[in-house]
Amino acid sequence: MKRLIVFAIVVLGTAALQAQTVMEMRWTPDFKLQVRLSNDTSQVLDVKALQHSGSVQDAISQSEATYYPVSLDQEFINALKEKKIAMDSAVTDTTLKSSNQTLWSALHLSLGGGYIHFINCIMYALESGHLNLSDPIMQRPPSKWKPNPMTESFKRTRKWSHFIPDNQKVAQKEFKAQKKNNEHRDIMVLPADFREVFLATNEKGYLIMKTKGNKKEVAKIDIIRLLLGSKYLGESQIKFIKAKVLNAISQYSANNLPSVVMFDDLNAAVAMSLNAEGYRIDQIVFKDADDIDQQEVDHRTARITGFIKAINEANERVFKKRLSTYYGN
Repeated sequence: MKRLIVFAIVVLGTAALQAQTVMEMRWTPDFKLQVRLSNDTSQVLDVKALQHSGSVQDAISQSEATYYPVSLDQEFINALKEKKIAMDSAVTDTTLKSSNQTLWSALHLSLGGGYIHFINCIMYALESGHLNLSDPIMQRPPSKWKPNPMTESFKRTRKWSHFIPDNQKVAQKEFKAQKKNNEHRDIMVLPADFREVFLATNEKGYLIMKTKGNKKEVAKIDIIRLLLGSKYLGESQIKFIKAKVLNAISQYSANNLPSVVMFDDLNAAVAMSLNAEGYRIDQIVFKDADDIDQQEVDHRTARITGFIKAINEANERVFKKRLSTYYGN
């Protein structure tokens, strides 16, 4: 599938802690996109200089998730806030306690949805700085314990200072080992560009990314490091990660707005967000709207809607086929 160019709309200044929605979009004569938001502010995006790609004719992957870094729908955020309050009060709930045995089960019970919600919410927690994988709780305490008989995974990880790989050399070595042993199924479900960035970046490059504030690329690497070490996490680390992800979502701010995805083959700009079911189309505007009739508008809209629906369905199949069997429920 060709890569889609996705860019987030960022609003500067103070605002209520509520995600804004796109109320209206329109193309201007100078190839810019004017966006009016639910708080009555407007933003103008210069899209002329961007390289656009992506087509509704592209094949949708059936083996890896199709990921768009879109914002979360307000109803989804509110539902998670209510669920967090309920879970905070249900400290003795047996299901809640048993869910903390794996990272997937802990977050799935809290977030609901499928794998794409799992990815988006962890990515947001990482990008926003709520989840810091270098936190002291992620450090492994000194121990002289050894398994009997000795296992290959223990030999690989016995010198780790953290429960997850804490540098690129160690992380890439672990990735290759898990790939060789077919233990990397959850990582292979991630979008290909996550793995490409991870494998192409050494520790020096990773630190440069962090220094430059390239949060999105750093988060792609960090989520792979996290998944590489996920089966080595203890209950305390899983509860820590879950708490940070839920706190990140509960503090979701107005600066996180629906992203706009450009479909060049249809001259379309599509504002999207993520709700409980998957990706949702909020607005569609066509660059050549003045030159096409309503029938063509309806035809293109149906093609885009069908494409996003197919992505949601494919993501659900990937989620059920690969991740649920690995992590369990």
